[in-house]
Amino acid sequence: MCGAAITITVITLATTHTLGISVDFPTALLLCVVSALAACGVSGVAGGSLMLIPMAASLFGISTEVAMQAVAIGFVISVVQDSTETALNSSTDVLFTAAACQSQEAKRP
Repeated sequence: MCGAAITITVITLATTHTLGISVDFPTALLLCVVSALAACGVSGVAGGSLMLIPMAASLFGISTEVAMQAVAIGFVISVVQDSTETALNSSTDVLFTAAACQSQEAKRP
């Protein structure tokens, strides 16, 4: 889920920067929260995070045509992008599993 959320956020913020749209910290934080919630539904679909970029871009008033150009760039880099998403998802699974194991070991007498 975190890989999709990061992809949505990064590509949307790159699009806003390219268009010269200023993004303040609270707005970027809101984008991260919305992306994390939206990523819940697309984590199991290869390239599914790219389909949520127009939704995130609409928060900044970016037209659908421009957002779909960003999606097209995402499709061009999809092999690297999807592999990176999978690596992020897997590494966080390992991290949280290790944290749960440490927590269980700390509770034992």
